[in-house]
Amino acid sequence: MRALDRQRSISMAVPVEEAIAALSTFSLEYSDVHAYRLSLSEDTKSLNQLNTLIQEGKEMVSVLYAYRSCVKALPQLPDSMKQSQADLYLETYQVLDLEMSRLREIQRWQALAASKLAADMQRFSRPERRINGPTVTHLWSMLKLLDVLVQLDHLKNAKASIPNDFSWYKRTFTQVSIQWQDTDSMREELDDLQIFLSTRWAILLNLHVEMFRVNKLFLSSLTNDSVEDILQVLIVYAAECLELDFALLFPERHVLLRVLPVLVVLATSSEKDSESLNKRVKMNRLIAIFKNDPVIPAFPDLHLSPAAILKELSMYFPKFSAQTRLLSLPAPHELPPREVQEYPPYILALLKSIESADIEWSKEVKGCMYDMVVEGFQLLSRWSCRIWEQCAWKFSRPCKEFVASVEMTSSVSDYEKVVRFNYSGDERKALVELVSYIKSIGSMMQRCDTVVADALWETVHAEVQDFVQNTLAAMLRTTFRKKKDLCRILSDMRTLSADWMANTAKPESELHASQHGGEENKGNLFFPRAVAPTAAQVHCLQFLIYEVVSGGNMRKPGGLFGNSSSDIPANDLKQLETFFYKLSFFLHILDYSVTVATLTDLGFLWFREFYLESSRVIQFPIDCSLPWMLVDHVLESQNGGLLESVLMPFDIYNDSAQHALVVLKQRFLYDEIEAEVDNCFDIFVSRLCETIFTHYKSWAASELLDPSFLFTLDNGEKFSVRPMRFTALLNMKRVKELEKLLEILKMTHEFLSRDLTIDSFSIMLSEMMENVSLVSYSSRLASQIWTEMQNDFLPNFILCNTTQRFVRSSKVPAAPVQKPSVPYAKPNFYCGTPELNSAHQSFARLHSGFFGLPHMFSIVRLLGTRSLPWLIRALLDHISTKITTLEPMITGLQEALPKSIGLLPFDGGVTGCMRLVKELLKWQSKTELKTEILHGIKEVGSALYWMGLLDIVLREVDTTQFMQVASWLGLIPGTDGQILQSQENGNSPVVTLFKSATAAMVSSNHVNPAPFYTMSKQAEAADLLYKANLNTGSVLEYALAFTSAALDKYCTKWSAAPKTGFIDITTSKDFYRIFSGLQIEYLEDCMQVPPNNHEMLGDSVAWGGCTIIYLLGQQLHFELFDFSYQVLNIAEVDSAATGPSNKSHHFSQGWEVLLEAMKKARRLNNHVFSMLKARCPLEDKQACAIKQSGAPLHRIKFENTVSAFETLPQKCS
Repeated sequence: MRALDRQRSISMAVPVEEAIAALSTFSLEYSDVHAYRLSLSEDTKSLNQLNTLIQEGKEMVSVLYAYRSCVKALPQLPDSMKQSQADLYLETYQVLDLEMSRLREIQRWQALAASKLAADMQRFSRPERRINGPTVTHLWSMLKLLDVLVQLDHLKNAKASIPNDFSWYKRTFTQVSIQWQDTDSMREELDDLQIFLSTRWAILLNLHVEMFRVNKLFLSSLTNDSVEDILQVLIVYAAECLELDFALLFPERHVLLRVLPVLVVLATSSEKDSESLNKRVKMNRLIAIFKNDPVIPAFPDLHLSPAAILKELSMYFPKFSAQTRLLSLPAPHELPPREVQEYPPYILALLKSIESADIEWSKEVKGCMYDMVVEGFQLLSRWSCRIWEQCAWKFSRPCKEFVASVEMTSSVSDYEKVVRFNYSGDERKALVELVSYIKSIGSMMQRCDTVVADALWETVHAEVQDFVQNTLAAMLRTTFRKKKDLCRILSDMRTLSADWMANTAKPESELHASQHGGEENKGNLFFPRAVAPTAAQVHCLQFLIYEVVSGGNMRKPGGLFGNSSSDIPANDLKQLETFFYKLSFFLHILDYSVTVATLTDLGFLWFREFYLESSRVIQFPIDCSLPWMLVDHVLESQNGGLLESVLMPFDIYNDSAQHALVVLKQRFLYDEIEAEVDNCFDIFVSRLCETIFTHYKSWAASELLDPSFLFTLDNGEKFSVRPMRFTALLNMKRVKELEKLLEILKMTHEFLSRDLTIDSFSIMLSEMMENVSLVSYSSRLASQIWTEMQNDFLPNFILCNTTQRFVRSSKVPAAPVQKPSVPYAKPNFYCGTPELNSAHQSFARLHSGFFGLPHMFSIVRLLGTRSLPWLIRALLDHISTKITTLEPMITGLQEALPKSIGLLPFDGGVTGCMRLVKELLKWQSKTELKTEILHGIKEVGSALYWMGLLDIVLREVDTTQFMQVASWLGLIPGTDGQILQSQENGNSPVVTLFKSATAAMVSSNHVNPAPFYTMSKQAEAADLLYKANLNTGSVLEYALAFTSAALDKYCTKWSAAPKTGFIDITTSKDFYRIFSGLQIEYLEDCMQVPPNNHEMLGDSVAWGGCTIIYLLGQQLHFELFDFSYQVLNIAEVDSAATGPSNKSHHFSQGWEVLLEAMKKARRLNNHVFSMLKARCPLEDKQACAIKQSGAPLHRIKFENTVSAFETLPQKCS
């Protein structure tokens, strides 16, 4: 009945509203616990004091870890300045005294912390238990404070610079204190500090003394209960948490691992205590835990070993040395190479949840979201824990097999042995992948914070309310119905955490009235609310569950929930246990951002303070830095899968810099990290550029190898180049998207101009385009468009004449074009929000995958009348350059033609004609030359067709402008389609209007007429300007004239005059003969698979070839003597001779596909010639070039030249 008596001290809790109101009264953490009236005042007070000591202790640990020797920086006086030795001692003392004051503060703090921890342990282990506690939260605080003391003691033992600085400090104190009076107290303080610094494990020994001093002071003579009871409780609790994986975050697990061996030593300081501990905790459990974790991370470059701690402390605790089984440990462990099987399912689920963020989630979906976040925390915790433990293991086992590969062993530092030479290639690869997993998932979870916040809070609220309103209600009706004291505890739990405002069922006042009704098994329903429990509520709920299960008896065997002798049913006990552990998870889930930041912090991989001190160097080279080692491994391995993660290790520098500023609070560490990352990134950029260049050059060299050579090799695979994923660095933007962004930016400027005085948009845009100067006719955008056209559009896009579109050829290998990487920009840089970005991208996708009239409209609007002429001239120069490049190639084909080529005979049929053509065209050895000529003609045709599209767009724009200004200029259409002036005096309506207004103002004499004179002059200027723009010529017509002028210099070679005075069709080697041969071979190759030449060249070849033929005056020759035309004529004759019933039976069998292709080519050629006749008529030239008698005349040139771009031909001229 002791448990029931103890429960009488627990008062009824108050409603939650009063607990919330109490938050405004108390400022300390867990201060609202007093509002629940659970008699936890002593526990809460001690808990807050422990938490304060923990925060102070962590600052002490940071100071001690970042401590660097001051003596090394002190100057040494030469012999000539020995007279200033006293001044040097004084200055040295003043410098060192500041550092020693920090060590004195650490000494005083550890004494205070040990005293407080010992007093707490004694207070809560007294048998009469006059106060409630310790709660589970209090147990965790005790463990964390003990962990801080262990870390502080371990750092003091490891830092050799501290005793060294202290010895110098004491020496200078002896020299400078000679003239001082009453230095006895200072000397005693120095002696105490010297003992503290020189004694190993002085802090733990002091804690042991304090614990048992307090124990002897308060120990009752009537009982054997002592402070070892609370130590055993802590050991059992730590063992349970480690075995059941209760610690959600890996820092909590490391805390338990660090303090567990120390607790075992403290709890077995006597034979009687050892026997008592063995009864509660089997030694095999502890041995199994220590074997699973033989090396425990303590600091970034320092570790703890349970075996080492136990063996070393056994020297100070003789009674513990009898535990021989604990003194024979451990076994190593390694980081598994991959955990990728845990990664994709989680990442896909997280991505799916992000995409559906705008959808209202159901309760089940929110529950799944909560489970997924918990799973994400577990993955991040497990992965980060593996890296911590792997790092600690490497520090504990330096590499010993590198000496043979290093010339000077003496120059190898200890840090290189544990880091640089201690990680194999597979381990570095696994580490890069694991760092990428952690950083990518952590980044995604951070972005999901606002998306999943309400779902998490509602799920936590639902879990708590379901337990306290339904599960506890069922327990009250069944298990605990006759146990009044336990019922009171369960009612307290319901009162302090139940959200009755969200309840849609009966209130609690009606609960007892309906217990025996038919609805007793039906649970309460409540609306979901994003209202989570406070830390104090979680604290109190865990305490009350602990009271229900154990009755507050800390000495109960089996741990918290392992008591088999309990009278609580196993099902109810399991429900209590599950909810008990969930409560601890809730606090981490609610503190979402901090939890993610803690689990993704990998800054410890950079720090190396202990090894800097032991190696006596200022800093190690970057080759010894683990983050850079990972980046270097990715670049050296040439692994395409790792290349996308090459920037992930750089995030380690961000974590370490954050740790240096926020935790360690040391600016010099931040400066060292910043200097190293700057150096590393410069090297990385240089190495990456070299890697990209090497990859593409190796790829080109591999492609040029003879396939027969590779086929004869057994290991030909080694000459192949593995693909590398550089595409993420070579992104492009589309013209339509750019125009849309500029439209959005222009409207944004318009909205801002309503309230702000800012420069005009055109001036700002011109400044960014770098065409503000009066002599600048280009712009950044025009240069970029021309670069894209020259390097990508003209070589790699093909024309579809039917759709008037250019599409990227699937057969042309896209040459790698080096482009600057697109910088990251926030959503507001584009369209404002992600939703608007997605909407505009959906419209932009309608114009992706081709180039046509919509893109040409965008180019005209983007470049305007200032930069567009520069682009046209650049394209015309490109045509001229291509024609110049084609001239020697065509000459090579001309030389291969026979001296005599007659008409194809009709008696051989299609098959005979094709055989004869192959005999005449002896170009079999000139395959590459023919390919180059076809691609050159194709680029010329693409450029001319691009000019045609531009001409269509400009004509539409001009027509639109004409419709807008025609009425103001007084222009009307005539009967024959000409434009007539509506007014006989020659003035336009706008000029007449302003002149009339000016005359009226002058005659009235009431208004100053000067402004009206000015407006009248401006109207006349506008009239002249707009009328001049109406007579603009055609861009396509000028492009054809320009091309004709460029062909003039090759007219004698491509269109030679016959020597006899008459056209000799059997000896002609004009251009039309070359193109005719190329066309028939090109059409024949198109019928073969693969490759399909038409998919490589498209319809641009016909446009380029027919344009050159037309401008050379050879259209009639081409239509009469083209090989494919002659074959079609022969096929038609054969078809008519054999009759429709037996069509092409003897002559055209097997040539149907080729004949159909020839017909399509003839239709396309006729279309091109008809367009050229309409836009650039050459009737006079054809009549002069070939007379009825066959006598030729000299060719008449156009009156424009290559440099005549400024004088476009006028429509009316």
